[in-house]
Amino acid sequence: MKIKRQKQAKKTISFYKYNFNFRQPFQILIDGTFCQAALKNKIQIKEQMPKYLMGEVHLCTTNCALKELESLGKELYGAKIILQKFQVRHCNHFKNPVPASECLLSMLEETNPHHYFVATQDFSVTTGLKKIPGVPLLYIVLNTIVLDKPSQSSVDRVQAVQMGELVTPAQQQTISGLKQEQGIGPKEGERRGKKRKRKQSNPNPLSCMKKKKKGLPTAPLKRTEGEKKKRNRHKKPKADGGESVPAPPTTSP
Repeated sequence: MKIKRQKQAKKTISFYKYNFNFRQPFQILIDGTFCQAALKNKIQIKEQMPKYLMGEVHLCTTNCALKELESLGKELYGAKIILQKFQVRHCNHFKNPVPASECLLSMLEETNPHHYFVATQDFSVTTGLKKIPGVPLLYIVLNTIVLDKPSQSSVDRVQAVQMGELVTPAQQQTISGLKQEQGIGPKEGERRGKKRKRKQSNPNPLSCMKKKKKGLPTAPLKRTEGEKKKRNRHKKPKADGGESVPAPPTTSP
């Protein structure tokens, strides 16, 4: 019986790994009802949970679940001690705690983006989470931990993806990566949406100034009568010895 239950759990885990991208360490969200059942049936959650799921796990709870156990008194004191050993995950009800069933369902949101396993004995929680695709359910029956088979909503989701009606988040990431490699996707720094229109600004006052007219060309100054024309003097070439060569005599006709 134990081997058969282990095989069924392995099959269910593979279903969530392949279709909903579950990876180790598995996040196990636990409430007070599960701890009370484990205490009653003498189940060591920290020891048996990793063995049953065949992998590393992180056991966690919420502040609302702890507050609920505190309000119920001494009857659930043992369950509260067990639950306090687990990591407390942040929820949106820190100032105003709500019932644990409501808090756990709010942690799952619409698509269980954090890939939580939920361990509970609360019927209202199990009914609510079966409506959310991709949420594994753990509970205790006959002194053993049992992983429930995938819910109908999870199966319908997988069938819709296989028929091409939906795309899984992992497939969306792969498609966007291929688009970027091919240069099809939007480039980094590219602005989306419509371009913003520039506001009309006043013209530059310097550009509105009238251009200055260029002056007419001035005529060259005429020489006065008193001014003498400068003579251009030519120096006589010198001989090799440095003496000047006399000019040849002129002969009268």
